[in-house]
Amino acid sequence: MPDKNASGNASKLTDTGRIEIRLAGEGGQGMILAGIILAEAAAIYDGKNAVQTQSYGPEARGGASKAEVVIGEGQLDYPEVLNADALVALSQEACDRYASNLKRGGLLIVDAEKVTRLPVSHAVKVPVADLALQATGKAITANVVALGVLVGLTGVVSRQAIEKAVLGRAPKGTEEINRAALKAGLDSAGAELHL
Repeated sequence: MPDKNASGNASKLTDTGRIEIRLAGEGGQGMILAGIILAEAAAIYDGKNAVQTQSYGPEARGGASKAEVVIGEGQLDYPEVLNADALVALSQEACDRYASNLKRGGLLIVDAEKVTRLPVSHAVKVPVADLALQATGKAITANVVALGVLVGLTGVVSRQAIEKAVLGRAPKGTEEINRAALKAGLDSAGAELHL
């Protein structure tokens, strides 16, 4: 279950003209794809300005990787995250490496099973990989669960936009699995907001 202090951060995230989000994990966890999906949800389906960048560790699969998404109502003058409003970390290495430029009071969402050392006193701890397995039977859908948690807590894009973007990127025949993964993440966030 998510940590109780997340809901206070959620409203702050959408109150600014520029929102900076970093999605990080190990190569192979699908966080680069999650960043692409989030940017598409914002730009294509919600009509906002968005830019997405990414980087992989030298090891690619297994090393830390990150996707950055900057969303705004107006012109985006710089395409990269300077101080993240939100960080989603699905591995300890990703949390250790990227939490240093999380804004003071920013929202940190971590996989409760994989991230045990926290660099801040408040974080949303969700068993992302376990939720993916429970909802779909496939650990590979953890990235979509994480998107559901992020969107459910922050409202950075609409639920309709994230669902359309997820389904637009889902390989043919996996639409229902991805819809179930997204719902699991959104439901987890909803449970947090009602605590």
